[in-house]
Order: sequence, then C-alpha cells, then structure tokens
Amino acid sequence: MEEDWRRLNRANWDERTALHLGPRGYDLSTHRAGRGRLDPIVEAMLPPLEGLRILHLQCHIGDDSLALVQRGAREVLGVDWSPPAIAAARALAAETGAAALRFTESDVLAAPEAMPGEEGGFDLVFTSWGTIGWLPDIRAWARVVAHFLRPGGRLLFADCHPVTAVFDGWSPPGDPEGKPDWLVPYFERKGRVFEEAVDYCDPSVPIRNSRTVAWLHPLGDVLNALHEAGLRLERLREHDRLPWAFFPGLVRGADGLWTWPSQPWLPLAYSLVASKV
Repeated sequence: MEEDWRRLNRANWDERTALHLGPRGYDLSTHRAGRGRLDPIVEAMLPPLEGLRILHLQCHIGDDSLALVQRGAREVLGVDWSPPAIAAARALAAETGAAALRFTESDVLAAPEAMPGEEGGFDLVFTSWGTIGWLPDIRAWARVVAHFLRPGGRLLFADCHPVTAVFDGWSPPGDPEGKPDWLVPYFERKGRVFEEAVDYCDPSVPIRNSRTVAWLHPLGDVLNALHEAGLRLERLREHDRLPWAFFPGLVRGADGLWTWPSQPWLPLAYSLVASKV
C-alpha cells in the first residue's frame, strides 16, 4: 500500500479534474469576473497580500491560486501533482490574463527537488481543504513548508478537523438520531484504503479510479511537525462549520458554510497561521 498510494491517489484526482471543470463542478464565475470567491474561513486568515510572493501547495485546478493573485499578490506559484489539474490551472490563468500566476507539476513532498533555487523564496505558503490527508508523512510536509518560507514568512492552512475524520461522512447515518458511524480511530497513524464511487461535486457520475489511500493526522501531530520544522504557531482556530457538507445532516448557513442544525457536536474544521523562525 505504501508503494501504491501515489499511483492510486493521483489517478483518482486526475479523473476528478474533468468533473470539477464540468457543469456541476467548481463555480469559476467570480474568478472570471475578476475576484474569485474564497470561503469565509480562508478569507479571515488572509493578511494584506499586496506585494507578497505566495506558494500554493496542492493547488488542484488553480482557482484559489487565481483568487490570491486577484487580491493583490505580486506572484503566486501553484504546485500540484496531477497533469490534468495543472493543465486546467494554466488554462484558467491564460483565460483571465493572470500574468502573476504560474504553476509547477510536482508531488508536494518532492517540490524542493522540482523547484531548485526557490528555498526561502516565499512570503506565504498557502494550502487548504483536503490536502494533508492524502500524505503519509506529516513531518516531511512540514519540512517542505519550512523549506520554501523566508525567515518570518507564514504558513496559512485550513482543513477538515481530524476529529471529524474519525466518523463516516459518506455512509447513511447508522444511528436513529442521525449521528454518523465510526470510521477511523483518532490515534491510528497508518494509511487506510477507501473506495469512493462518486465525486463530491457530481455524484451522478461514477469514478473509475475509485480506490484511494488516506491518513488521519491528529492535531498534535500537525502542530508538533510544524514546530520541529522551525515554525512558530501564531493562531489556531477550530470551527463548527466547513465549506462542504461532510455529514448528511449538516445545514448551510447564511455564510455559505455547512454546520450543525442544532448543537455543534463536533469541530468540523480548523485553521492556523504559523511563521518561520
């Protein structure tokens, strides 16, 4: 499994790219209008971006990369390992005339080798939503982040809360009150193989490359990995909402985020800012 995780996960995301560009995929209308929408959790993390050089790790089709350029970044470099996703990102940049936006095709853990000469070259590293769960080695990821940041540069990170990942958000609730079933023990650090028959954007289309490998990274592991890599935590926030309906019982709020209909039973997301010492 350790040998196959790259092949399986990349094939899955290669296939998802076409769906995310399709009629039921990502809404890129605000990007084409000149100011791409970012979710409120990410938007609240952003400092003024004017003049900053930003590295966007695991950028997928580059929509958030473009949104960062449209908020004033001097340059944004997006990195992703999927050739179809990088092709789509470059097409979006060309379509919108985003001269400050460019992309590199690379596995995130191999990015230092793929981008020689960029060590310490960025003011911000940005990565969000569904990223580190695909990676087996959280310490290696943290070292990549530190490699690219200049001294005093910051990591902006948001993702699904690891406590939420303990529970099954895809299967119908097995509890009469609608609570989700158990899925992964919180302190289990080995990869698990999953079968995802459909994509979150368009459940009507079956995915051929449905097998993936994912890891749950406890919050303490993430924070310790960043600390060991030489980053200092500036802010950590846990949220009772996130940008997609992880559980069937979530409801969409006025801010566009999905949350619990009554009580905040579990944290759904977290965001953090850390700076390189």
